Amino acid sequence: MIETKNLSKAKIPRILRKIHRWLGIPLFLFFLLIGITSILLAWKKKAELLPPTLASKVEQGTWILPSEMVRIGEEEMKKMGRDSEVDRIDIRPDKVTAKITFKTHFTEVQVDGYSGEILSVGTRHSDWIEKVHDGSIVDYYTTGEEGAKLTYSTLVSLGLIFLALSGFYLWYYPKLMRKNNKPSNFKQV
Repeated sequence: MIETKNLSKAKIPRILRKIHRWLGIPLFLFFLLIGITSILLAWKKKAELLPPTLASKVEQGTWILPSEMVRIGEEEMKKMGRDSEVDRIDIRPDKVTAKITFKTHFTEVQVDGYSGEILSVGTRHSDWIEKVHDGSIVDYYTTGEEGAKLTYSTLVSLGLIFLALSGFYLWYYPKLMRKNNKPSNFKQV
């Protein structure tokens, strides 16, 4: 009776081990990709994956309008022969600087908030690394929607949860079986 019960209990870990292995093999690449990009994103400022934020060269003045900052950024992109459609503007009051980023490329234009002078033009490597990290790079180069990002994030997250739970079960179950099958646990009649 005990032998039959133990044999049926042994089927569960065997099945889980197979699923764990075959799910883990393809997900390994995604976990590796997420791990590498996580490290890069955590160290993005130290690794200089972002252009450094420059400060205004003008000591005092009046802020130019954000619409003027956007216009300056668009003109700079047109001079460079790049698409000038603005994605966002990041204003840094402490440095009197505005960073203008664009929808179709990873360029950043930094504009002096007082004079309107262009302080720098550079590539924001952290932006494309972030898109690789969350899977939205596929959407970026295809539809522009969030379908691939949501699918990728959901499947990888569910896979990670399953692997964590099944991994714990596969680690703990043999310990539990050994504990329950010790001769000292059996009562003698």
